[in-house]
Amino acid sequence: MDNSSGVGVLDKAVLVLNALEAGPASLAQLVQATGLARPTAHRLAVALEYHRIVSRDTQGRFVLGPRLSELSTAAGEDRLLAVAGPVLTQLRDLTGESAQLYRRQGDERVCVAAAERTSGLRDTVPVGSALPMGAGSAAQILLAWEDPDRLHRGLRGAKFTATTLSSVRRRGWAHSIGEREQGVASVSAPIRGSGGKVIAAISVSGPIERLTRTPGRMHAGPVVAAAERITEAMRRAN
Repeated sequence: MDNSSGVGVLDKAVLVLNALEAGPASLAQLVQATGLARPTAHRLAVALEYHRIVSRDTQGRFVLGPRLSELSTAAGEDRLLAVAGPVLTQLRDLTGESAQLYRRQGDERVCVAAAERTSGLRDTVPVGSALPMGAGSAAQILLAWEDPDRLHRGLRGAKFTATTLSSVRRRGWAHSIGEREQGVASVSAPIRGSGGKVIAAISVSGPIERLTRTPGRMHAGPVVAAAERITEAMRRAN
C-alpha cells in the first residue's frame, strides 16, 4: 500500500508518530526507525512537541504527548453519547424515571446526557450540570473502581464509606437514598471502556415515594442491562 498522502511534511510527521508508538525514542533511534535525515527528524519532533503531540520523558527521549490522549477522549465521548442516547430513552421508558449519564471530571461528575420523565414529579438534572463526587449513586460508581490512592482521597468528606464502595464492586451497581438531595433516590451502574476501565455511570433517579428506600430492588436489573448494552456497543466501536 502506498503510504504517501502527497503532503510530504505530514507523511514524515506520521512516520515520527508511528515510530513513537513502540515507545520512547532518542533522536538517533527516531532517525533509525523513520529513515529520515537527522535534522528533519529533529525539526519534526520538536514541532510536534510544541503542539503537545509529542513530549519528552525524564531521560529526554521523545514520547507520544498528552494532546493525543485529549483528542482520543473527545472522540470517545462523542461515540459514548451517540451510543448512549437511545439506551437512555429506553431506560426511561422501561422504568418510568429520568435517566442520566455521568462522566467524572476532576473532583466533580458531569451529566453529559439525559432522558427526562415527561410528566409528574421527577428528578431533573440538566445536561452540563456538575455535581459533587462525594454523594449519589453515580459518584459511588465513578469512584468504586479507582486505584486505592484516588479512592481513599475521594472518600474524604463523602457521604458514603469504603464499605459502601466494596458492596458496589461486589454487586455491580449502586443506590442512594437522599444522599445527594433530600427526597431523591437513584440507582447507577458502570459503563466500561477499553481494558475494562469505568468511563461513565448510567443512572435512574426520582422521588423516594416512587423508588422506595430500596430502589435497587426495583431498578438495578434494567440499569445494569442498559450499562452492559452501552459497554458492548463501545467495545464493538473500538
